[in-house]
Amino acid sequence: MDIIDRRSNPHGKNLDNRQRVLARARGAIARAARNAIDQGTLRETGQGETVTIPADVLHEPSFHTVFTAGQRDVVLSGNKEFSKGDRLKRPPGGGGGGGAGNGAGQGEGEAQDGFRFVLTRDEFLDLFFEDLELPDLVKNQVVATDTMTPSRAGISVDGTPSQVDMSRTMRQSMARRIGLRRPKPPEVKELEEEVARLTSTGEDVEKLQALRGELELALRRLARVPWVDPIDMRYRRFTPVPKPSARAVMFCLMDVSGSMSESMKDLAKRFFLLLHVFLERRYKRVDLVFIRHTEVAEEVEEEVFFTDPRTGGTIVSTALAELTRIQRERYPAGSWNIYAAQASDGDNSGSDTHRAVAMLENDILPIVQHFAYIEVSISAAIIRGETDLWRGYAPLAERAPKLAMRRVAERKDIFPVFRDLFGRKVAA
Repeated sequence: MDIIDRRSNPHGKNLDNRQRVLARARGAIARAARNAIDQGTLRETGQGETVTIPADVLHEPSFHTVFTAGQRDVVLSGNKEFSKGDRLKRPPGGGGGGGAGNGAGQGEGEAQDGFRFVLTRDEFLDLFFEDLELPDLVKNQVVATDTMTPSRAGISVDGTPSQVDMSRTMRQSMARRIGLRRPKPPEVKELEEEVARLTSTGEDVEKLQALRGELELALRRLARVPWVDPIDMRYRRFTPVPKPSARAVMFCLMDVSGSMSESMKDLAKRFFLLLHVFLERRYKRVDLVFIRHTEVAEEVEEEVFFTDPRTGGTIVSTALAELTRIQRERYPAGSWNIYAAQASDGDNSGSDTHRAVAMLENDILPIVQHFAYIEVSISAAIIRGETDLWRGYAPLAERAPKLAMRRVAERKDIFPVFRDLFGRKVAA
């Protein structure tokens, strides 16, 4: 969403201040949009929102007289009660301005007023996911095309002045001048000097007549054969070609075992819903694969992934094995950008953690661009401790930059963690 101030800069107003006000307004709208993560579902969030920002955000700084101190002689227009020199009693409650009592209440209520902005879905998501992207979307394979882009397609004899190919034009001009035997300016100048010398000395009249004939012919050719003729013009030709789009697949893995409470599952679901809306917004060619697991793993539809309850024990390696199987069957590493995000409470079968870490290191990390592990918990004590998966993944994360690990304990943590994982990296 762009906020544009088209007013002329009035006398006494500072343009820099106004620009800072507009920046604060945009920042306030962005913060209000991001607060939607704690209100309802992200599916509803993605449909567009009405956001409210405090009124004082749009106040422009200015210099003004302080009326709470000093002495003033003022007679207000329309006054029928006082004359100049009369002394006014101080209002009860002390201090001027809003005062206390009802006045203070009204002032307080006024300060709580705000400006409401109705954002379209695109505007809302642009603010919500500003500066976020999938890391390293770099492979060259394409799956479909959405836009056309102009591409060089040789040379044409017609076109617009902005597309003139000067080198080709001058080559054509030179070939034409040589073929028509257009004399060069130094040759014409040399003939003129020789004719002038013979004329002044009176020597060799026959040679002088011959040189005058050559000079006349040279001047006629010079006038008739232009330096650049319209037939010499050559233009760069462009033709629209399909613009390729890199393709990516995102694997979403979630633990739905008995150790995951409903609150913890809600945190995981919110992270994946946020990821889902983000992917839909930023990339048109991204496949989503939803894998849930207990002791066994299965690929499910999106609706089942987010709503269907399950219970049981936890064996994480089954989900990683299912990811590997699906990837090998449908998403070759040579032609797909592969991403994965895993949400779990960190509990796992003791004998399975070593196997899960080995699978992640040997089979998954070599083929993915990014793997995000989100550990959810509603207990601060557990957050400070180390779970089975955290102890297994942490050493691997230190030596494998593709693996990122974060913890989420409350709903308010989801967006900062998501932004940390998928924030646009600034080149050093």
